[in-house]
Amino acid sequence: MILNYIWIGFVIIAFIVACIQAIFYGNLQIFSDIVNSTFDSAKTGFEISLGLTGVLSLWLGIMKIGENGGVIKAFSRLVAPFFTKIFPEIPKDHPAMGSIFMNISANMLGLDNAATPMGLKAMKELQEINPDKERASNPMIMFLVLNTSGLTIIPISIMVYRAQLGAANPSDIFLPILLATFFSTLVGFLSVAIMQKINLFNKTILLTLTGLIAAIGGLIFFLSQVSKDQLALYSNFVAAFVLFSVIISFVVMAAVKKVNVYESFIEGAKEGFKVAIGIIPYLIAILLAIGVFRASGAMDFIIDGISKGVALLGINTDFIGALPTALMKPLSGSGARGMMIDTMTTYGVDSFVGRLACIVQGSTETTFYILAVYFGSVGIKKTRYALGCGLLADLAGITAAIIMGYLFFF
Repeated sequence: MILNYIWIGFVIIAFIVACIQAIFYGNLQIFSDIVNSTFDSAKTGFEISLGLTGVLSLWLGIMKIGENGGVIKAFSRLVAPFFTKIFPEIPKDHPAMGSIFMNISANMLGLDNAATPMGLKAMKELQEINPDKERASNPMIMFLVLNTSGLTIIPISIMVYRAQLGAANPSDIFLPILLATFFSTLVGFLSVAIMQKINLFNKTILLTLTGLIAAIGGLIFFLSQVSKDQLALYSNFVAAFVLFSVIISFVVMAAVKKVNVYESFIEGAKEGFKVAIGIIPYLIAILLAIGVFRASGAMDFIIDGISKGVALLGINTDFIGALPTALMKPLSGSGARGMMIDTMTTYGVDSFVGRLACIVQGSTETTFYILAVYFGSVGIKKTRYALGCGLLADLAGITAAIIMGYLFFF
């Protein structure tokens, strides 16, 4: 529903701005430009979607090996001690805890197809122990905000789009996204923990948070001390090493558990092919609306206005081009993805703005969408402070993404 309103709004605003340009500025070419943009957007959307089939089939095939090999269950066992402390109202050994573990683990690994069903299952199980069936419980809110913060270890989809658009190194945004999404998740968790009066000084919680913050802080300090050339070298090495290590560990774990690795890969690759073909109409639709919006001059008007306001504050304005992705992200994943692709094609896939849009896209999740789907699936009408904490996590993630963009690529 939100995407419907966004799509209609973009087209109507584009028409109004085009009329203003034609009437008051004599730009009679504007409508031809808009019509041409519709054909260009359709062509771009189809070419991108078609080109995704190979890379997406590759990665979903690898992820299916990990899924069948028990990687998600291994993640669940790893985070179990911490999760039992931040979900104190869930009874011991309740099935909801297992579903939550599986959902969060799948999200961290970029397994969206597996994460959503698990998330809906977890929400249904949480509703069973919810005393007020129309009011979000504390565990529901914590679970939802952890989802909206979007902690991701492997941003598969973003790397796939960068590869398709011809990036020299599609995985160079791996480390910046990991850092940005960490801050988003940390702020989201802390905001909910404060609202729910969770004891942050509990030994397990304190040690976990301290260890993570120390590790991330040390990494950022180290990266801030090296030159840009060294930074690019280290970032590329870490991304390549981690991704290749993931592939090897998935294969080895699956082989040890006597999983048919080849068949698992084929199963996942088939899903990747279906996904790539299935997104063609959606991608064309959103790129069409964005293309019309940009061709009318409305996008430039907004960006120029923000840029002048930021410049008055004495702040560097190079990040402004990535703001459309940031503003769209809490509302619509498809819309933000379209903005990201539009930014990369407009400014260049390996430009500062192009890379920054990718980091922003991976820094957090679509808060309004997740809120509507997860709470709507169990009939929750009173969401309490879930939206506020989710948007706060979004703000932290986007802010961190901009900082990481400057640190790594400016």
